[in-house]
Amino acid sequence: MTVQPIRLFGDPVLRIPAEPVVDFDKELRRLVADLTETMRDAEGAGLAAPQLGVGLRVFTFDVDDVVGHLVNPVLEFPDEEEQEGPEGCLSIPGLYFDTKRRQNVAAKGFNEYGDPVQLVGTGLMARCVQHETDHLDGVLFVDRLDPQARKEAMRVIRQAEWYDPAAPPTVKVSPHGLGPAAGSPFGLGG
Repeated sequence: MTVQPIRLFGDPVLRIPAEPVVDFDKELRRLVADLTETMRDAEGAGLAAPQLGVGLRVFTFDVDDVVGHLVNPVLEFPDEEEQEGPEGCLSIPGLYFDTKRRQNVAAKGFNEYGDPVQLVGTGLMARCVQHETDHLDGVLFVDRLDPQARKEAMRVIRQAEWYDPAAPPTVKVSPHGLGPAAGSPFGLGG
């Protein structure tokens, strides 16, 4: 397990939809371990593989003392109930904006060994699962804000200490070598 650098807003990898995992092997287990270690080190509730520069459909979570991961998630919503509350992102550090999400979710996918799993969540867990699955689709939570709130969020992001529009995004090669985008100029794998 190794703590990896987290890609920040502006890095192109965060906007590219991730590919489904097809190999449930040692490299995938290493990726899950690195995601978990990095998420815990950053004190986050979740972390998706693209946030480490890996273009695969994998995320980890740590919500209400429930720690786990999901590979190739597919979400279902059992009802129309919604929640709205502050949401943040390790790729947009230190900033939180009220975001509307579904209150309840059922996520189906696989564990790191390829065994089918289902995660049913409500409240914060539902928010986390939706947020991390969005990352796998190249969507950031600020994209879910209404136009006025998104405009304000972008203003605040541009003023953040870590944001530097003049510098190209830091792109590092992932140690995982996973995904069909190996060797990509965006550092998705290899």
